[in-house]
Amino acid sequence: MSETQQQHFMREALALAAQSVRDGGGPFGAVVVREGVIIGRGNNRVTPDNDPTAHAEVMAIRAACRTLDSFSLEGCELYANCEPCPMCLAAAYWARLERIYYAATRDDAAAAGFDDALIYGEICQLPEQRRLPLLRLLPEEAADAFAAWGSKADRVNY
Repeated sequence: MSETQQQHFMREALALAAQSVRDGGGPFGAVVVREGVIIGRGNNRVTPDNDPTAHAEVMAIRAACRTLDSFSLEGCELYANCEPCPMCLAAAYWARLERIYYAATRDDAAAAGFDDALIYGEICQLPEQRRLPLLRLLPEEAADAFAAWGSKADRVNY
């Protein structure tokens, strides 16, 4: 893909971010591209939808998956106006995106009031040492669902 095409897709993400602000969302926009065609668009919908997971990248990934009728976005690229937060980065890995292009950095986002430093730091901590503690209960019973999955003949691996 040419640099001109890449810039076009980034400008689409930037335009979605600007529109998001006008619509009451955060300043974030993203598009998913496959073979030179936008297959998913997303803008930040956290406050309009009261959904903390409605980040632009996640919304674009959801839209692209609906377009392809698949949970896998292999061979696709994500263009985001800002470096993805830890949640969006994880979603990109789960979706099997080929690469991510971004314009602003996480430091730029932090300067605007969107600071992910706490989350990046928390990920490195042991579960019981995190600000939001993870406390294990009923580990023996948890094995049942995994055993059922393992024996399910028609499961779709991902």
